[in-house]
Order: sequence, then C-alpha cells, then structure tokens
Amino acid sequence: MTAARIHPTAIIAPDAEIAGNVEIGAFAIIGEGCTIGAGSIIAPRATLERNVTLGDSVMVGIGSILGGAPQDLKYAGEETSVEIGDGTVIREYVTVNRGTSHSFKTTVGNNCLLMSYVHIAHDCRLGNNVILSNVVQLAGHVTIEDRAILSGLSAVHQFARIGHHSFIGGMSRVSKDIPPFLKAVGNPVKLYGLNTIGLQRSGIDEGTIRELKRAYRLLFRSDLNVTQAIERAQTEIEPLPEVLELIRFVEASERGVVI
Repeated sequence: MTAARIHPTAIIAPDAEIAGNVEIGAFAIIGEGCTIGAGSIIAPRATLERNVTLGDSVMVGIGSILGGAPQDLKYAGEETSVEIGDGTVIREYVTVNRGTSHSFKTTVGNNCLLMSYVHIAHDCRLGNNVILSNVVQLAGHVTIEDRAILSGLSAVHQFARIGHHSFIGGMSRVSKDIPPFLKAVGNPVKLYGLNTIGLQRSGIDEGTIRELKRAYRLLFRSDLNVTQAIERAQTEIEPLPEVLELIRFVEASERGVVI
C-alpha cells in the first residue's frame, strides 16, 4: 500500500489514523479522534475538526469543515462524531456537524455527492447514493434515504424525513416528510407525481412504476382521507414491496407528509 502524501503545512493530531494512499493538501487540519480511509483525498484548507471517520476513497473539497460542534443550545460537550461512507464526494465549503446526545453521530452513506456550500446539521442521517446540490441546507435530525436527490438552494426542516428515490426541485422549503418515489417542489413544497425518470434509471420495472402511480393517485390525489386511501390501496393495488413501502411511510410519518 502506498504511503500517505501529506503536505508539510498540514496540521495532523497525534492520535489521527491515516490509511495508505491518502492525500492531504496544504494547510489542511486533521483533528483529534479522526480516521481517514484508504485512497481518500483531503483538499487544501479543509478541516476535520474532531471525531470524524472517513471511509475509503472519500474526497473532501477545499475549505470544507467536517466534525464541527453541533449548533444546538442543548449540546453540553458530549463526545459525538461524524461518519462518512466509502466513495462519497464532498465539494468546496461544505459543513457537516457532529451529533448531539440524541443519537451521538451524524452519518453520510456511501457514494453520496454533496455539492458546494451544503450544510448538514447535527444528528442527520443520509443513506447511500444521495445527491445534495449546491447550497442545500439540512436542519438537525433530518433523515434522507437512499438515492434521494435534492436540488439547489433547498432547505429541510428539522426532523423531516425524505424517502428514497425521491426528487426535490430547486429552491424548495421542505417542512414535512417527502414520501419515497415521488417528486416535490415549491415554497411551500407540493407533490408533483412519481419520480418516473429516477425510477427508470435505477432499473425499476414498468409494472412496479404503474402500481406506484395507482397508489399515488389513491393516497394523494383522491377525495379519500388517509385512512380510507390506505385501506383502498391495500385491497386494490398489487402488494409489491415498493407499494407497501410507500404505504408504510405514510402511516409512520410523525410530521405528516407533503401532499
């Protein structure tokens, strides 16, 4: 394994763990309790403040700050952390804050793309293959499931949940949960049908997409209340895993779902 390439102006804490084939640029800071996986690249002037774990082949862009203290007045100095999965790309000036005693960590999954100026607050949980476009802002405790895409300048309220394979258009204000497989946009945000293109790109077959469209119309575009719509969906629509997941998401929502 190739040795790490560390610029002489970088500042590295004595207890930091750095795998082979890592590149750390000029004036970067790697703080206490940090671990950097093999093949990762830390650009110049990036900071891993403390208790940050990077998987393999992670890229951290210029000026980004990972592992800063949570911006939560209830935080009392507990030892909390940030975890970033393999293959994730973090572009310029992104901030990812550590967790609080609520969950003790903020996590970003594998193969995500966080574009410039994204902010991820304390206790957020991102799945795999998530894309956050430029200047997306996540408040604390937000959950974003696999393969969701948030377009630029969108903001998400604390504790909101965004289902997988969903797509949120630019400049949206997300204050409620976004169910999986759907498109949403606006201020306030509204649903605009199935994320058909995203589903097709992910290899979801046409039969499943057809049943999801039927479920969408029953749950969100009928005159039925939520309970009635779920009952109808459970009896009239083929119980495919994706359909059942959509129904369960609506049933489990604590903030309420966008319509």
